[in-house]
Amino acid sequence: MTEKQEKVVKPYNQDNKSKKEEVAEMFNNISEKYDFLNHFLSLGIDKLWRKKAVKLLKPIKPKRIIDLATGTGDFAIEALKLNPKEIIGVDISDGMLEKGRVKMKNKKVDHIITMMNGDSENLPFDDGYFDALTVGFGVRNYENLEKGLSEMLRVLRKDGMAVILEFSKPKKFPIKQLFGFYSKNIIPVLGKTISKDKAAYAYLPESVDAFPEGEDFKNILTKVGYKNVKSKLVSGGIATIYYGTK
Repeated sequence: MTEKQEKVVKPYNQDNKSKKEEVAEMFNNISEKYDFLNHFLSLGIDKLWRKKAVKLLKPIKPKRIIDLATGTGDFAIEALKLNPKEIIGVDISDGMLEKGRVKMKNKKVDHIITMMNGDSENLPFDDGYFDALTVGFGVRNYENLEKGLSEMLRVLRKDGMAVILEFSKPKKFPIKQLFGFYSKNIIPVLGKTISKDKAAYAYLPESVDAFPEGEDFKNILTKVGYKNVKSKLVSGGIATIYYGTK
């Protein structure tokens, strides 16, 4: 167990609340502005990252997909390109899910995509129910990372695939310096101004710093039972796509 795994980073650092409770509270607080801020602060490149992640699932032609930490469902919507029969988006924030449900109805895809409140560490599905799973910028918010990853693996069928998109820290000049400045100085200020929640966007760079990225995260995936674990850097290492099979 590394130090990074043991360090618990929470949005509000309240003694009487767990990380899980604080993350749910944070996303409820920013749900009104979340979609705008997400695309604005990432300059829209988060959409390209999701496209690349979903393409990795094409070879297995998944019919049942679960999108964990779904938020307002952007990853689930991108996964429609795989022509599945069913997508279930799971999140712990009712505020985000409500926004997502409106989005699905407006796009007329609510007959395929179901948005439900749930805990990624304790999923209400049978073993092997899903052909594929996606998580976008969510695993670093898990209270117990290994428990969450194990539960994800449990609901995947044999040879099913997991694709995890997560922020990382660029290592090369000048992206390392530019992203470091942007994430620590620009994102918190703009996020606070637009969302009115200072802690939420200060939490973003802190949670990225604390996350066991790269080889460390791949080792954790392997440890809990994922096979053929690989990763791809996107946008110079601002984010990483991790993927593996059951």
